[in-house]
Amino acid sequence: MDLQYISNERGEKTAVIIPIQEWNNLTAKHEDLKELSEEVKSIKGLVQKKKPSDFIGIVSKEEAEEMQDYLKKARGEWDRDF
Repeated sequence: MDLQYISNERGEKTAVIIPIQEWNNLTAKHEDLKELSEEVKSIKGLVQKKKPSDFIGIVSKEEAEEMQDYLKKARGEWDRDF
């Protein structure tokens, strides 16, 4: 079986990719894996991608201005000479 590994930035293995035929064989032998696969598909169906326009009006103009002022102040602190 040809396996592929996914590693994090520290080189630690975090996931494995198996060939689809092997996955099909495993799910045919083990019904619980098939059920898990179906659960993942149903969860993905519930998650909808958001567009930037979906967030219009969530923050009031006053709150947005306060955040902008805070960011300007914080960025100014980065410009200090050390």
